[in-house]
Amino acid sequence: MPPFFDASALAGQTRPNLWQAGLLILGFIVLVTIPTVLLWGTAGALAAGLLVALICPLATRMPPEAVMRLYQATRVPRDESQLSSLVDVLAFRAGLPRRPELYVIPSMTLNAFAAGSRDHSAIAVTEGLLRRLSLPETAGVLAHEMAHIRNNDLLVMGLADVITRVLQLLSYVALGLALFNVFAYLRGEDMISWWAVLLLYLAPALSSLLQLGLSRAREFEADAQAAKLTGDPASLASALKRLETYTGHFWEDLMFPVPARRVPHPSLLRSHPETEDRIRRLLALEGAPQPASGGHAPLVIVEQPMFSLVGYGPGDMRPRYRWPGLWF
Repeated sequence: MPPFFDASALAGQTRPNLWQAGLLILGFIVLVTIPTVLLWGTAGALAAGLLVALICPLATRMPPEAVMRLYQATRVPRDESQLSSLVDVLAFRAGLPRRPELYVIPSMTLNAFAAGSRDHSAIAVTEGLLRRLSLPETAGVLAHEMAHIRNNDLLVMGLADVITRVLQLLSYVALGLALFNVFAYLRGEDMISWWAVLLLYLAPALSSLLQLGLSRAREFEADAQAAKLTGDPASLASALKRLETYTGHFWEDLMFPVPARRVPHPSLLRSHPETEDRIRRLLALEGAPQPASGGHAPLVIVEQPMFSLVGYGPGDMRPRYRWPGLWF
């Protein structure tokens, strides 16, 4: 069978990912350094530099198994089940050197994300996604994550996730500093810089805006490749519409007490371009003539009953604390 993707296209993805990672780190440095300098001067700048030096290696070297343990995810065994077979087929079509491990997270939110690297990766889907999406829609979501793995996007996405979490913690610090200022004002004592408090509080939202600007082309490319992998762009478009309904819009994150905390899992959906644009592009691919190279026949998927893969029922899906924020 001819290859699904031109091998030379993979090399073209490396340079954009590297400069986007550099911009994320630069934005992280700016968002951390300015308020800490306002608070503690030179010592704050040194502390910010130390924080960046510790966080960035952590974000780029964290194994996928560690990320899955963070969410208490359960690995789906490699067997003859329909979901496991679907991952096998998509990984083969994507030409991945190693099949990603599939995990299910005990959460009723609708989300999926990938972690790791092209040679060692994992894909997580939530219980809610498996219950609410049809199997063709789930295949489209899995194919989207396969495309991210193939394109070496996980470096940028993992870095963005860890940076967002650290900035969310700093927003909680900002709330504490604001409370300190209130008591200091009542006692007639010196207050700390309100500008520093404001910048720390808004840091997660500003970081999300940066991610939004950087992720647009990457997400459109992953959508197009996912449609090519499944041969069914309409199902991925339908899945995206459902995901937006349950996860909300970006601006809904800008809410008290901490901006961008509404979706505390990896910030993949929150940093995607507008869903309407993605759906419109996918539907434009529906019915398009296939290239002469072939190898793009749609997946034949027959729906089968889907049972819980993690052993939890709806009553057990209570909000639980995850770093940093509530995970539903």
